[in-house]
Amino acid sequence: MSSPIHRRHLFVGGAVALIGAAPGQEPVTEALRTLERRSGGRLGVGIVDTARGTSAGWRQHERFTQASSVKLSLAAMILAEAERGRLALTDVLRWPRDDLLPHSPVTAAATAGSLPIRDLARAAVVTSDNTAANVLLRRIGGPARLTAFWRSTGDRISRLDRYEPALNVTPPGTSLDTTTPAAMAATVGRLLRGKVLQPAARTLLGEWMIAAATGRQRLRAGFPSDWRAGDKTGTGGAAGHPIFVDLAFGASPGRAPLIVTAYFEPPAAMASAEAEAVLAAVGRIAAGSAE
Repeated sequence: MSSPIHRRHLFVGGAVALIGAAPGQEPVTEALRTLERRSGGRLGVGIVDTARGTSAGWRQHERFTQASSVKLSLAAMILAEAERGRLALTDVLRWPRDDLLPHSPVTAAATAGSLPIRDLARAAVVTSDNTAANVLLRRIGGPARLTAFWRSTGDRISRLDRYEPALNVTPPGTSLDTTTPAAMAATVGRLLRGKVLQPAARTLLGEWMIAAATGRQRLRAGFPSDWRAGDKTGTGGAAGHPIFVDLAFGASPGRAPLIVTAYFEPPAAMASAEAEAVLAAVGRIAAGSAE
């Protein structure tokens, strides 16, 4: 059996050969199709090249569980609400100790059980702090309000129905807490480069993505080392049916960024490192399309 390290090189290295020399939608689609087949899982990808105004991907219009990747849009909504005077980033929010969830490194360390909204939003993106996300969701009025925010930006597909940790698993036969790769790629593009946020807030959101610590082995691992890049991950799924998510931007010096969204449902026996290697290969394919 191949080791995870060997398989990582197989996925990422193979992506270079798959993309070929010619950029464009057809080579990208074929490369992603082949990557999915080799991985043995289900892969969804959306790629928006903001420099060329083009898009590509694989299973772009199929629904996938968002998991904690929703925290990027949640943080963006918080910034938008602050711009409109509906809250202040300096406002302090409190939570009872009983509300602390696993994987809450920032809120667990806040011994007073309170933090400013700005710190909570940063924690949700940079460390994927689960308690911070729930506290912010309650402040804005719940999951339905984030769905309404998406609709206001032009995203008619993405939806959030539940809080952490329930949002990480979509029950069979439902579309709870899902999006499509194409819809989310367009949304991330609008959040980072559109008119949803003012320039200062767009810059801050991008800086949080750059500082994010959870996705260094996912899409960003496939981008060239000289690119300016950031991301927000999600990891979820039911037992035996995991999903690995990454929403990223990457830009070579002097070039407008690529927006890449990737959703991978690996075979049950695949190790996490191997699943992340598939997302790194997606990053390599996307970067190759921009050459």
